[in-house]
Amino acid sequence: MENEEDPVKRQQILDARARNISHNVRCLECGSQSIEESQADIAVLLRKLIRDEIRSGKSDKDIYKKLEDDYGETILYAPKFDWQTAAFWLSPLLIAGTAGGIWAYGRHRQRTNVHLLALNLTRGVPLTPKEKETMLDILTPPPSGILPTSPWWRNWLPR
Repeated sequence: MENEEDPVKRQQILDARARNISHNVRCLECGSQSIEESQADIAVLLRKLIRDEIRSGKSDKDIYKKLEDDYGETILYAPKFDWQTAAFWLSPLLIAGTAGGIWAYGRHRQRTNVHLLALNLTRGVPLTPKEKETMLDILTPPPSGILPTSPWWRNWLPR
């Protein structure tokens, strides 16, 4: 009885490995389906190729490598991670970070410039010492080390 189950189990293992590999391989004709789901001629041929490679004793890694060499990297759903793909996936983060930095720098400069402009406007105006002191207290920006009393995001909340 064990001898009869051996070929059956071996065939089940072969089928499971073939289905697993087929789920990770893109159909070249459909593009959006795996070769396991597709009924295109090329998908049927690739499934047969995968089963033949498994029967010949090749590992999953060898089969993926052969498919990639023959059909290109786009046949695999999970492309290799290298510097080109890292740059591709990280570019949105770099762009968003740069844009955020430019926006924050502009906001900082805008607030600082308002104070400098106001101080320059009052320089030519004859003021009493009390008025001059009041103007400097109002127009001088706070020291950079002191945090504002309310968080920055409260400025945008409706009141």
